[in-house]
Amino acid sequence: MSVKDGERIDFVNENITLTQKTLGLTFGTDAYLLYAYLRKNPKGLAADLGAGTGIISLLAAAKGKFSKIYALEVQKTFAELIKRNVRENALEGKIETLCTAVQDAPVELYGKFDAVFSNPPYMKKNSGARNASDEKYIARHEVCGDIYDFCSAAARMLKYSGSFYVVWRPDRLTDLFDAMRGSKIEPKRMTVVYADAKSRPSMVLVEGKLGGSGGLLVTKPLIMHPDASEKPLVYTDDLTYIYENGEFGKEYERA
Repeated sequence: MSVKDGERIDFVNENITLTQKTLGLTFGTDAYLLYAYLRKNPKGLAADLGAGTGIISLLAAAKGKFSKIYALEVQKTFAELIKRNVRENALEGKIETLCTAVQDAPVELYGKFDAVFSNPPYMKKNSGARNASDEKYIARHEVCGDIYDFCSAAARMLKYSGSFYVVWRPDRLTDLFDAMRGSKIEPKRMTVVYADAKSRPSMVLVEGKLGGSGGLLVTKPLIMHPDASEKPLVYTDDLTYIYENGEFGKEYERA
């Protein structure tokens, strides 16, 4: 196991050994919750748009959620990092890495996937403070593609009635729904996530269907902690279940 300058190794869920860039965007709760939100389809083919270190693909592959995952990443340094993480975790054959912008995904991938998932850049270009690292800035801001590009790419790559999963910011939810519907992906399930019951929502998880009919299930909220100000942090029963099982409980599923 080799570590280069500016990198670190972390041991995360599902016995994954993850090499990350210290100045890049690192593994967080949003990525883990999106992984857990993915419905298991062991015979299905999936794609990860804007894969970063590959962590969501690594977790999903280790859990057997899909038969194979294509991880698309525009930054060459991160695409190479995904390949290394795949090798280090003996997941060759289960994850294939492509260094490409989502807008430029090869045409041979069109209409191929049962599921597409993404933890995309969620800040508008030139908004917020400028990250010292270009790699982190590109990962967080819509420099190489906005949410409309990600949804359009997902629609091109999905089979009809295939599922699109995304984690997003609550304050930009209207942009997400507009982009999804503009790409004929109908929002079907949404879970709003809160640090604790006193806090404003911190993220939303959304599942859509390509060509789906109207009708959105808003699940019960996911409240992660009894009190987010307490240290050490305590998990709620719902979050404990998610971390122990790598999936959401049945109460977060459509009946």
